[in-house]
Amino acid sequence: MSKQEMLQMIEKKRAELIDIVLQNGLNSNISIKYSQELDVLLTQYIKEDLPHKKQVCS
Repeated sequence: MSKQEMLQMIEKKRAELIDIVLQNGLNSNISIKYSQELDVLLTQYIKEDLPHKKQVCS
């Protein structure tokens, strides 16, 4: 998956999370589920991007 595709997925999930929170509240089970899904995407993005950043800095 390209970096751009990953960023689009993250942005989509973030927008979905905002809608869910507004409808169901911050501490609802579904809000927590969407938040955790966003966390997974962000972690995956960072792990894939980090080796590239290390090479650029070296």
